[in-house]
Amino acid sequence: MIGVESDWSSEPPPRYFTLEDYEGGEARWCPGCGDLAVLTAVKRICRDEQLPPEKVVCVSGIGCSSRFPHYMKTYGFHGLHGRALPVACGVRSRRPDLHVWVATGDGDCCSIGAAHWIHAVRYNMNLTVMLFNNEIYGLTKKQTSPTTPQGFATNTHPLGAVLPPLKPVSATLGFTNVSFVAQTVDWNIAHLYATLKKAHEHKGLSFVHILQRCPTFTPGVFDDLQSDPERILLLEHENGIPIDPAVARLYPKKLVHDPLDSNMARILADRVEELPLGLLYCDPDRPGYEEFTGRGIGMGVGEKLEFLNRELDRFTI
Repeated sequence: MIGVESDWSSEPPPRYFTLEDYEGGEARWCPGCGDLAVLTAVKRICRDEQLPPEKVVCVSGIGCSSRFPHYMKTYGFHGLHGRALPVACGVRSRRPDLHVWVATGDGDCCSIGAAHWIHAVRYNMNLTVMLFNNEIYGLTKKQTSPTTPQGFATNTHPLGAVLPPLKPVSATLGFTNVSFVAQTVDWNIAHLYATLKKAHEHKGLSFVHILQRCPTFTPGVFDDLQSDPERILLLEHENGIPIDPAVARLYPKKLVHDPLDSNMARILADRVEELPLGLLYCDPDRPGYEEFTGRGIGMGVGEKLEFLNRELDRFTI
């Protein structure tokens, strides 16, 4: 009717997302696997930040942790072994409006994907990278990974791993243009959530090293850290990971550490008597490669053809 507001002209109701909006397929990890805690934390962050599922994409390589995209009802890309990071960089370069989470393992990232790991950190594109470290190749049934403890018996080294393990945090802190490095554990849900939330808020590549239990192939490998609070060094700072008072009470050893202090971050990362938990390094002013790769987004077909022809004309003989 003329003069009467019709239903089609009214504003749509606001959307509100619950955890169920991010529930993908049923997780098929082993009971007690630390991956379940990380999955729950990411879903909670998406819910708490009210991220539209269609604006979230999860990218992975190959490994137990790389099943992650299947268990999120968002966009996802389950890629090739070691290739999660270049895929994620490609997604980010053309779709800067998306929230990109990367799930990779100690084998996927630190072995076959090591070159991509180095350069993705250097590119510093806005990605939240979660390194699930259970110190073993789990999906292929207990082979030595780059982070397997020296002397630990595996199917490829039945007399014990020969070489000292690679330290993902120490290595990442040595890469050019690194902007965010944090460390957490899957069995402290509050700290895990707070760390991943801080990482997601960072504008640049956030590298989060997660000690992740594998009850099948490395059972007990983190028992000393779980049972002895003295083995944990909790990092505190106003610019670090927000620490719940209940979490702070768990750990008697604490250290006020400025995340801008890269030298101290490297010293902490190399400690063997204690595991530093928290934000080791953060520099929000590091340049990001997507400032370059984002050029031309929104350009029409005609503009693209004109630009392409102009470039090709440069090579005319």
